[in-house]
Amino acid sequence: MDQGDEGDGQTANAEFSIRVAAGINAFTCDEWNGFTGTTRSDTENGYNPLVSYAFLSALEDSGCAVRRTGWQGHHLRLENAQGRLLGAVPCYLKSHSQGEYVFDHGWSDAFERAGGNYYPKLQCAVPFSPVTGPRLLVSKGEDSAIVKAGLAAGLKAVTEKLGVSSAHVTFASESDVATLEAAGFLHRTDQQFHFFNEGFSTYDDFLATLASRKRKAMKKERREALANDISIDRLTGKDLTEKAWDDFFAFYMDTGSRKWGRPYLNRKFFSLIGERMSQDILLVMAKRNGRYVAGAINFIGSDALYGRNWGCIEDHPFLHFEVCYHQAIDFAIERKLKVVEAGAQGEHKLARGYRPVTMHSAHYIAHPGLRNAVADYLRRERREVERMGEILEEHTPFRKDLEE
Repeated sequence: MDQGDEGDGQTANAEFSIRVAAGINAFTCDEWNGFTGTTRSDTENGYNPLVSYAFLSALEDSGCAVRRTGWQGHHLRLENAQGRLLGAVPCYLKSHSQGEYVFDHGWSDAFERAGGNYYPKLQCAVPFSPVTGPRLLVSKGEDSAIVKAGLAAGLKAVTEKLGVSSAHVTFASESDVATLEAAGFLHRTDQQFHFFNEGFSTYDDFLATLASRKRKAMKKERREALANDISIDRLTGKDLTEKAWDDFFAFYMDTGSRKWGRPYLNRKFFSLIGERMSQDILLVMAKRNGRYVAGAINFIGSDALYGRNWGCIEDHPFLHFEVCYHQAIDFAIERKLKVVEAGAQGEHKLARGYRPVTMHSAHYIAHPGLRNAVADYLRRERREVERMGEILEEHTPFRKDLEE
């Protein structure tokens, strides 16, 4: 699919071609590791483990993100006239909107009622992972602006070529969204809550930034979370044994089945990431009476800790907050990580020292009528997200004298 005539002026004179790969294994590991942000050795751009070859291949090789589950690989390869790989987009042809965390059910319902077919659609994302990261991947040494513009144009062309309703690039970096907007994508925003490590040497340094009442409440909450003879283990690297994964998977399935009906990840997935990226994983596990009763999985980037799934087989007051949020802050401070991203939603994170942060996605809607309706909706939604962010910021637990 020749893209030489697509996109803006940056790509008009370049001879690009887009190829669609049915699986991540259509790339070699070395090819994928040649993109910025995909390996720990990329100190210039930062490493996001959820766009690593190890993570994405584990999702597909385990059968979690495959055609049968509604995630059919349609990864984009951007090549020049000589066949050199310039960039890529992790992308899936989807028959539903599950596992995305950016909700478009209202759009699909409206389009279906009007006689259109919303599904299949293209979803450019890391499956089941509401984590911001690069989506327009650029090979190291290439001109980032030109390659990203080519990828954006290519994504539009693939959407039209396949005859699908839309393409959605979710939890994208702001620079990727800017490129996509220039190519005619619609900009959407949402809210998450992140902890920011302001150069703290110890957890007490962080506590000192809180208002006195909030600081006392935090200390009390952490004490009570461990009151029933509960201890905390942090497992990473060689400590991630199959027994540990068995325990965590039991928590994940128990809590996930009650919360979502059908959890997205299977047992094989956890074994594969344990084999392929154990140094990039932190399991926080709560133990009582000699056995693990709760746990949370996190992924370790060069600058950030990404909190993902949690589960438990025993309910204890405040244990969820300890395992998911407080322990993550402890670890980030110890490792000198700049940010903890604690997953989707959850205004209760505010009281634990997490701040509201705006998330970004970009959407290409092929049908003009649906595109105009969605654009109008998104203009109003962005204003509301901005207003809500300002309100939430007023309710953070930090000392006001430090913010003046």
